[in-house]
Amino acid sequence: MNRSFRTTLMTAVAAVAIAAPALAGPPLLCHPYQIGAAKSLPWVGEKSWFEGSPDYKLQNLVADTEALLTPSTPVIVRMETLRRAAIYASTDPVVANALLKRFVNRAEASEKSGRPDALAYLDIAYLAGAFNEFTMLAGEREWASRGGVARQAKGSLDSYALISKSVSLRPSDPAIQFAAALIASDENRGQYEGHAAKARAGADADTLLARNIVHVQ
Repeated sequence: MNRSFRTTLMTAVAAVAIAAPALAGPPLLCHPYQIGAAKSLPWVGEKSWFEGSPDYKLQNLVADTEALLTPSTPVIVRMETLRRAAIYASTDPVVANALLKRFVNRAEASEKSGRPDALAYLDIAYLAGAFNEFTMLAGEREWASRGGVARQAKGSLDSYALISKSVSLRPSDPAIQFAAALIASDENRGQYEGHAAKARAGADADTLLARNIVHVQ
């Protein structure tokens, strides 16, 4: 991370030091998840946490992200895909709004069908939480534009309330508990350790979660 970003982090995360995950910094944005050969959005990530593919066509982001997040996509792969999507979308307000709207619509459709979908709620929660982290960085000049885009797109969405809905639908899924812990570390610090403990307890049964459990240790 460059010096300017480290300075921003010191300010942004000081308030969560007591109950933060092991890796410092906004947890939904700046720490990539290890997903092996799983398919996700094009990415580089060699020089920074926000280094996407320079050739990626932003107009394809909403459709590409939706296509990748199928019912069979593992939670950790979803989280990495959503992390990348949020970073790409933060550069364009039209794309950011369309991305979040698409996933809000998916969750609402699952409710109307009478079969609320835990993964649909996780997807919205992660995007809303990642956008919220961009607003935390907006005081720094280089992040002001992205922060403004993210703040407008997120609106009043409550990422912890959304991930809590996902947890309630699949309470025994340790990977969803993992996502809940990271989201709680930003906005509901008192709930962090409970989710983190459940994620750690179930990590042995989930290979991808085991590879990423360091995020909450």
